[in-house]
Amino acid sequence: MKAEELKAKDDGELRELEGQLQEELFRLKIKHYTGQLQETHLLKSTRRSIARIKTILAQRS
Repeated sequence: MKAEELKAKDDGELRELEGQLQEELFRLKIKHYTGQLQETHLLKSTRRSIARIKTILAQRS
């Protein structure tokens, strides 16, 4: 997700999205460790999306 899209959301939505992305990252890591993940770029993009959300939340507080 782009930063502009995230800035348009309120804090509650961002926290909910962050939780969903954390769960997705966990599932991706498990698949990666077991050798089932073919699209390894998803790990990096998910981590960066979480970081974007955390940055926006920190800027607002």
